[in-house]
Amino acid sequence: MANIRRLVLDTLKPHEPNIIELAQVLGSLEGISAVNISIYELDRKVENAKITIEGEAISYTNVSMAIEEMGGTIHSIDEVVAGKQIIDDAVTLQD
Repeated sequence: MANIRRLVLDTLKPHEPNIIELAQVLGSLEGISAVNISIYELDRKVENAKITIEGEAISYTNVSMAIEEMGGTIHSIDEVVAGKQIIDDAVTLQD
């Protein structure tokens, strides 16, 4: 089975822990080499965050468990890249 190389997740998280702490926890997981977290909506109690993760062998199970342990939930998986290399989106006729 091919390794997951990139995950883009739409998540909901409480204000605490902050995105620095969440990024550090995710970045310390085995198989992950980079984490990018962007907040795109704030509410009184929660934040909507886009989390992009790259690495050689990302475990979705480990990522989802870490997010849940920090009080967050995954709304959707918005992008997955698997295989020997990362392919960036290409412009198509639908675009």
